[in-house]
Amino acid sequence: MTKRNKIIYWVATLWLALGMLSSGIVQLIHLDEEAKLFEHLGYPLYFLTILGIWKILGVTAVLIPKFPLLKEWAYAGFFFAMSGAVISHIAVGDALLESFGPLLLIILTVVSWYFRPADRKIISLNQ
Repeated sequence: MTKRNKIIYWVATLWLALGMLSSGIVQLIHLDEEAKLFEHLGYPLYFLTILGIWKILGVTAVLIPKFPLLKEWAYAGFFFAMSGAVISHIAVGDALLESFGPLLLIILTVVSWYFRPADRKIISLNQ
Protein backbone atom coordinates (compact mmCIF):
# COMPACT_ATOMS: atom_id res chain seq x y z
CA MET A 1 0.00 0.00 0.00
CA THR A 2 1.40 3.37 -0.98
CA LYS A 3 1.81 6.14 1.56
CA ARG A 4 -0.79 8.20 -0.32
CA ASN A 5 -3.38 5.41 -0.15
CA LYS A 6 -2.66 4.83 3.53
CA ILE A 7 -3.25 8.52 4.28
CA ILE A 8 -6.48 8.53 2.25
CA TYR A 9 -7.66 5.40 4.09
CA TRP A 10 -6.94 6.73 7.57
CA VAL A 11 -8.35 10.21 6.96
CA ALA A 12 -11.58 8.77 5.49
CA THR A 13 -11.80 6.07 8.17
CA LEU A 14 -11.25 8.43 11.10
CA TRP A 15 -13.82 10.93 9.77
CA LEU A 16 -16.24 8.07 9.13
CA ALA A 17 -15.67 6.71 12.63
CA LEU A 18 -16.13 10.14 14.18
CA GLY A 19 -19.36 10.74 12.23
CA MET A 20 -20.83 7.34 13.00
CA LEU A 21 -19.74 7.36 16.64
CA SER A 22 -21.09 10.85 17.32
CA SER A 23 -24.40 10.18 15.57
CA GLY A 24 -24.62 6.78 17.27
CA ILE A 25 -24.20 8.36 20.70
CA VAL A 26 -26.77 11.07 19.87
CA GLN A 27 -29.20 8.34 18.82
CA LEU A 28 -28.43 6.15 21.82
CA ILE A 29 -29.18 8.96 24.30
CA HIS A 30 -32.29 10.02 22.34
CA LEU A 31 -31.26 13.66 22.02
CA ASP A 32 -34.42 15.75 21.53
CA GLU A 33 -33.41 17.07 18.11
CA GLU A 34 -32.67 13.54 16.86
CA ALA A 35 -35.95 12.21 18.29
CA LYS A 36 -37.87 14.96 16.48
CA LEU A 37 -36.05 14.14 13.24
CA PHE A 38 -36.97 10.45 13.52
CA GLU A 39 -40.60 11.34 14.21
CA HIS A 40 -40.53 13.65 11.17
CA LEU A 41 -39.19 10.77 9.06
CA GLY A 42 -41.92 8.47 10.39
CA TYR A 43 -39.76 6.08 12.39
CA PRO A 44 -40.52 4.80 15.89
CA LEU A 45 -38.27 6.17 18.63
CA TYR A 46 -36.96 2.74 19.64
CA PHE A 47 -35.24 2.69 16.25
CA LEU A 48 -32.86 5.35 17.63
CA THR A 49 -31.50 2.87 20.17
CA ILE A 50 -31.07 0.12 17.59
CA LEU A 51 -29.23 2.37 15.12
CA GLY A 52 -27.10 3.90 17.86
CA ILE A 53 -25.90 0.51 19.07
CA TRP A 54 -25.26 -0.74 15.53
CA LYS A 55 -23.25 2.37 14.63
CA ILE A 56 -21.06 2.12 17.73
CA LEU A 57 -20.45 -1.59 17.12
CA GLY A 58 -19.72 -0.84 13.45
CA VAL A 59 -17.13 1.78 14.36
CA THR A 60 -15.46 -0.72 16.67
CA ALA A 61 -15.41 -3.35 13.91
CA VAL A 62 -13.91 -0.97 11.34
CA LEU A 63 -11.19 0.34 13.65
CA ILE A 64 -9.94 -2.83 15.34
CA PRO A 65 -7.32 -4.92 13.54
CA LYS A 66 -8.15 -8.28 11.94
CA PHE A 67 -11.72 -9.61 11.49
CA PRO A 68 -12.05 -8.71 7.78
CA LEU A 69 -15.47 -10.35 7.39
CA LEU A 70 -16.82 -8.34 10.31
CA LYS A 71 -15.44 -5.18 8.69
CA GLU A 72 -17.26 -6.00 5.44
CA TRP A 73 -20.51 -6.29 7.36
CA ALA A 74 -19.86 -3.01 9.18
CA TYR A 75 -19.15 -1.15 5.92
CA ALA A 76 -22.29 -2.67 4.38
CA GLY A 77 -24.32 -1.65 7.43
CA PHE A 78 -23.02 1.91 7.25
CA PHE A 79 -23.85 2.08 3.55
CA PHE A 80 -27.37 0.72 4.01
CA ALA A 81 -28.11 2.91 7.04
CA MET A 82 -26.93 6.10 5.35
CA SER A 83 -28.54 5.37 1.98
CA GLY A 84 -31.73 4.63 3.92
CA ALA A 85 -31.42 8.00 5.62
CA VAL A 86 -31.06 9.77 2.26
CA ILE A 87 -34.06 7.91 0.83
CA SER A 88 -36.09 8.70 3.96
CA HIS A 89 -35.38 12.43 3.59
CA ILE A 90 -36.37 12.30 -0.07
CA ALA A 91 -39.54 10.32 0.73
CA VAL A 92 -40.82 12.96 3.18
CA GLY A 93 -39.99 15.80 0.78
CA ASP A 94 -37.03 17.29 2.66
CA ALA A 95 -34.63 19.58 0.84
CA LEU A 96 -31.47 17.94 -0.50
CA LEU A 97 -29.45 19.84 2.12
CA GLU A 98 -31.06 17.65 4.80
CA SER A 99 -29.28 14.66 3.24
CA PHE A 100 -25.81 16.25 3.34
CA GLY A 101 -24.67 14.38 6.48
CA PRO A 102 -25.77 10.93 5.31
CA LEU A 103 -24.37 11.58 1.80
CA LEU A 104 -21.01 12.58 3.27
CA LEU A 105 -20.97 9.43 5.40
CA ILE A 106 -21.77 7.30 2.33
CA ILE A 107 -18.80 8.85 0.51
CA LEU A 108 -16.51 8.29 3.52
CA THR A 109 -17.74 4.69 3.80
CA VAL A 110 -16.95 3.96 0.16
CA VAL A 111 -13.55 5.70 0.27
CA SER A 112 -12.54 3.94 3.51
CA TRP A 113 -13.69 0.58 2.16
CA TYR A 114 -11.94 1.05 -1.19
CA PHE A 115 -8.59 2.16 0.27
CA ARG A 116 -8.47 -0.29 3.20
CA PRO A 117 -5.16 -2.15 3.59
CA ALA A 118 -4.81 -5.76 2.45
CA ASP A 119 -4.85 -7.06 6.03
CA ARG A 120 -8.33 -5.57 6.44
CA LYS A 121 -9.73 -7.29 3.33
CA ILE A 122 -11.24 -10.70 2.90
CA ILE A 123 -8.79 -12.92 1.10
CA SER A 124 -10.39 -14.98 -1.64
CA LEU A 125 -9.33 -18.59 -2.04
CA ASN A 126 -9.30 -18.03 -5.82
CA GLN A 127 -6.50 -15.47 -5.68
